[in-house]
Amino acid sequence: MRGTQLGEFEELVLLLVGAQSGNAYGVTLKNEIELRTNRRPSIGALHSALSRLEDKGFLRSEIGHGHEDRGGRRKKIYELTPEGRAALEFSHELRHGLFQLIPDIGR
Repeated sequence: MRGTQLGEFEELVLLLVGAQSGNAYGVTLKNEIELRTNRRPSIGALHSALSRLEDKGFLRSEIGHGHEDRGGRRKKIYELTPEGRAALEFSHELRHGLFQLIPDIGR
């Protein structure tokens, strides 16, 4: 599938957006990345990846309502598009197929 190649960080971000089920925004994603990978990406690096993924058509976003606990600031919420799901499926199938090539591990 042409045009679905993802960098490792992009793939991680897409997976976590999908796992957040409608509550994926910068802070929740950053916290999940830190919790699950022990990596500490800057919020700028995360927003750059989100922007690239949106430009590729793998994510869409909408601005949520302002919240009192955030001083009235609004969140930008992300969700996977069908193209984003297809890119993740392609990546998963590719990695799985390559993993199967390793003797005594893939079987």
